[in-house]
Amino acid sequence: MCRHAAWLGAPRTLSSLIHEPEYGLLQQSYAPRLQRYGTINADGFGMGWYDTTRAEPVRYRRTVPIWADANLPALAQVTRSGCLLAAVRSATVGMPIEETATAPFTDGRWLLSHNGRVEREAVRELADDAESSCDSAWLAAAVFVRRRAGHPLGDALAEVVAHAGAKDPGARLNLLACDGASIAATVWGDTLHLHLDDGVLVASEPLDDRPGWQAVPDRNLVLASPDGVRVQPL
Repeated sequence: MCRHAAWLGAPRTLSSLIHEPEYGLLQQSYAPRLQRYGTINADGFGMGWYDTTRAEPVRYRRTVPIWADANLPALAQVTRSGCLLAAVRSATVGMPIEETATAPFTDGRWLLSHNGRVEREAVRELADDAESSCDSAWLAAAVFVRRRAGHPLGDALAEVVAHAGAKDPGARLNLLACDGASIAATVWGDTLHLHLDDGVLVASEPLDDRPGWQAVPDRNLVLASPDGVRVQPL
């Protein structure tokens, strides 16, 4: 499994997801509190953010544990955006440990992370190619195919998750995606939490002990934009 988090709202630094909270992604990489499968997320990490000078998001990925990157704390302190996504990875058994297998995956404006596992044959028929041979990359490719065809992000995620879940009943399919102006996430087999203040914070598990964190029930889709947040069944 993995842990991931995203922010949409007033500009914040990447540190607000990783280093600053007591239970940020750095802490979750070696001591997650609510992770149901696996005990450590040391098979790489990645993050993406949006800058007004670029048409596409900036992405940074490594195959080392997040605590082993000596350059990351300074980078995360100065990287600020109104839309952020970050993830730490626990690779599915048999999947490659390589940057191309590490979230976030990207296509145009879109960033996507997968927390879970799925049989690749359950999704390979949904896309012609993927960035990596890993299961998560094929899930991302399937979502991106539907986005390019004009499907709304929430519909694209829901369609891919429903197909994969039917083909592989044991799959865990928590997906988290954003485009700089909206976030969409699925809850299918693991935890996801929301916190609303001057924006929307979505995370596999709470980043701190502040009041206001809400657990999203399983088999639901979260859609967040500046207009508000909706949670609906998958």
